Parts: sequence; structure tokens; C-alpha cells
Amino acid sequence: MLSSVFQVLGGLALFLLAMEMMTNGLKNAAGHHLRHMLGHWTRTPLRALFAGFVITGIVQHSGAVTVATIGFVNAGLMTLAQSLGVVFGSNIGTTMTGWLVSLIGFGFKIEAMALPLLAAGVGFKLVSRNPRNQFLGEALAGFALFFLGLSILKTALESSALGFQNGHLINADYGLPAFMLIGLLATVLTQSSSAALAIVLTAAAGGLIPLDNAAAAVIGANLGSTSTAALSALKATANARRLATGHILFNLVTGVIALLVLPAMLWLVNTLTNLLDLEANPAVSLALFHTLFNVLGAAIMLPFTQPFARFLGRLFRSKEEDNAEPRYLDDTLVTTPELAIGAVDQEMKRLIGHSRGLLRVCLDRESLEESDVRPKADAVRNLNLAITDYIGRLRAEKMHPSVVDALTLSIRTCRYLAEATELTLHLVRLRALARRTDFETLESVFNRYFEVIRALVASETPVPEQLQEAETVYHQLKAATLQKMIRREFSSSLGAQVLDELSAVRRLTDQWSKALYWQDGVGLLNQSHDQASAS
Repeated sequence: MLSSVFQVLGGLALFLLAMEMMTNGLKNAAGHHLRHMLGHWTRTPLRALFAGFVITGIVQHSGAVTVATIGFVNAGLMTLAQSLGVVFGSNIGTTMTGWLVSLIGFGFKIEAMALPLLAAGVGFKLVSRNPRNQFLGEALAGFALFFLGLSILKTALESSALGFQNGHLINADYGLPAFMLIGLLATVLTQSSSAALAIVLTAAAGGLIPLDNAAAAVIGANLGSTSTAALSALKATANARRLATGHILFNLVTGVIALLVLPAMLWLVNTLTNLLDLEANPAVSLALFHTLFNVLGAAIMLPFTQPFARFLGRLFRSKEEDNAEPRYLDDTLVTTPELAIGAVDQEMKRLIGHSRGLLRVCLDRESLEESDVRPKADAVRNLNLAITDYIGRLRAEKMHPSVVDALTLSIRTCRYLAEATELTLHLVRLRALARRTDFETLESVFNRYFEVIRALVASETPVPEQLQEAETVYHQLKAATLQKMIRREFSSSLGAQVLDELSAVRRLTDQWSKALYWQDGVGLLNQSHDQASAS
């Protein structure tokens, strides 16, 4: 019995090694093509589903595809709805492992094909000088080890089936929930649903467990595959955590549906097996069952991708995301610009306040990293876009000239603030450069420059004299930096970097100063009406 256990563990270890080699080899061989498929083939939910299916079928690892998708969501390259489509397709793509195991793994003597493939793969990797071909050789060797590991598992489980059953270690009376839990735990422990499926399929083919219990274990393995995404999203962005939650909910709903209609699905599997003239093998039946319930789950959820994304969008909301949401822009006022101006005024005050807060963070917080600034900058940028879009949708027919003037001022101010927001990272970089020992002699001038900018940022009204002072200090710093470059007190590349950051911060202060000339539209309208009444 103990030798059989070690044989099972050895086969599982070889299987996991093979999966890793296949995944790494194919991912590295495909290179940017996988990124292209994820980034550009996901514009609609259906295309996203197809991309997830194809990529998972290629790399044979749904966890790797899901983690890559979370990375794209983190970077803002994919929307939540697009990423959900990829996850749905990835679940279908992972069924390819079951078909490989059932159709090839039990159809003939595995070693007859695996050993020549292993020799070819290793030889290809050693002989080839092209990195891409070397990765393909690694994938081919992993493919061969996949079947060798499967062969060891199959032999071990078949030889120990009687011992397990006599020892009551695995009993059909445990019930479907217990086998579902076994499949889930096997996937979580191995971090590979493919390995768990291989164990379940070989156990079923060896007569260790009946078909219905094996089907429940397959459902559990499918649910356990979400653990990889959940772990990778623990410290990720809110959107990534939403995607991980969506993955878990999708697999949970799919598993519950499959469990509820299990007798009907097994009858359908039996019918399709006979119709398609597939080999009467429990492994083939389980592979078909796995495919059917994943396709069923995707078919049910795909039409609801957008509502599902909106539901997930309300979870894990950060302070920055709440700030980015407009609070006063009411679509019912779009046809009456005179009334909409009040809503625009309220959002403009919020936008200016958030922009001021962002600049203060960049000026005052010590040990500030660029990654700390980006979420706040994104929130300001999104609110700015919402205001600009809302003003663009206001009805222009018979709009009073005073309304046009007020809205023009708001749009112009949005543009000033948008550019100031884009330049905030340069302020962080300039502060970091000013702390370098190369600029110790200019420390007082830099401090003065930052103090002038602080005063400018704190002001609620235009302050031309402070802007002029900032301009004067800027020219002092620029001249001093150029002199140091000529004296070779530091490298020319460092000097050029400082000059670039100084120029960007100068542009930032200029745009912020222009934004301070904004006036609320309601006040401008009242002034216009008063002047009209007086005349």
C-alpha cells in the first residue's frame, strides 16, 4: 500500500512538472502573440470568450491565463467586462486537459509515444540556437512527461483500487458533496485543476470511484481552480479583486447548476457518447461532462456579462474611485443647459478640490512613490472626463450666449486641470532629484521653489505675483543646473533629466494658475441677467 502511495505521489509530481514545462515553454515561444490576443481579441464578450478558450487550450493552464488577465486589468488595458469573457472562455479551454487524458492517455500504450517525444523535445532544446525553438522543445518534452506521469498515475491507481476499496478509504457512500470537496482540495493543494482532473479521471477509469462521484469531484476541481486567481488578486487593484470574485462566482454558479442537474447531464453524456461513437470509458464520459457543464455555464452567463460587470463594479470600491464618480451630473438636465450649469459648477468645485489635493500630496508627502500617485491622478482624470463628456451632451439649440460663455470657461478649465494632472509625476520626480547629493548646494533654491508652488496651489484665486516668483526661481534653478553641467559636477544625462523635470513643473504651475481663473457659471449667468435688466 505504501509503495502505491509513493507511486501516486511520484506520478503526480511528474505530471505537475510536465504541466509547468508545457505552460512555460508555450508561453515563452508564443511571446507577444499571447499578449496581442489578450489585448486585442477581447473587444466583445464573445470574442473575449474565444480568446480565453484558445489561449488556455494552447498553454494548458487556466490559472496562468487568469493571472495574466488580472495583470491586464491591473494595468487598465482591459475592462472588467472584457476580462470576464476571457475567464468564461478559459474555463472551457481547461477542458482540453481532460480530453488529452481520456482520448490519448487511455487509448494505447503511452510509453510508445511519450519516450520518443521526450527524446525529440530534449534534443530540440539542446541543439537549437533559436530561443523560440528551445522553448518549443521544452514544451514538447513537457508534453511527453505529461503522458509519462499519467501512465504512472494510471498504473498506481489501478493496482491500488482494490486495496483502497477494501480499506474503506474511498467509499461511494460518502456522497456527492464529499467528492466535490475532495476535488476542490486536490486542486487547491496542487494549484492545478489539470492535475486534479488527471487524478479523478484515472481513478474513475481504474474503477476506484463510480462515475457520478467522479463527476462531483470534477465539479469541485473546477471550483478549486479559482484559488490561483484569488491568491494573485489579494494585493492587486480593486478591479483585479472584482475579476477574482467574478471568477469564483462564475465557477460556483456553474458548479451548483451542474450538481443540481447531475443525473440529467450524465444521461446526456451517455447519449452523446453513444451518438458520437466514443469509446465506452469513464474517462471519456467525464471529459465530455466537464466540457458540457463549462459550456453550459458560459452560455448562461455570457448574455449577462455587462450586468455582472456592473454588479462587480460596486464591490471593493476605493476612495479614489468614489472621488472619480460625478455626484451632481443629472442626465435629466441635459435638455436644459441653464439648469445643468448648477450641476456642472458643483462638479467643477470637486474637480478643483481633488486636483489641489493631488498637488499637495506630491509636494508634501515624504518618500512618495509614483505608484502612490497614479490612483489619485486616475480619479481626477476620470472626473475631468465625466464633466467634459456631460458638457458635450448638453443641448446647444437656442443656448443663451451667457450659458455658452460659462460652459466654455468650464471646458477650458478642465483642459488646464487635465494637463496639470498629467504633469504631477514630474513634480514627484523633481523632488526626488532635488534630494540627491549632487544638488546639495541648490537645496535652498529648490526649497524656495517648492514653497512658492505650495502657496500657488493653496490659493483660491489667481495670484500673478506668485506665478511670477515661481518663474524667477525656475530660471535660477535652470541657470545653476546648466552651470554645473558645464563644470562637469555631474553627468550631462542627469542635468538633462533635471532640466526636463523643471520644464514640466513650470508647465504644471502655469496650467494650475490658469485654472484659478474659473468662475461658477450660475454667478456669471446672474451677472449677465443683472446687466441685461439694468440696460
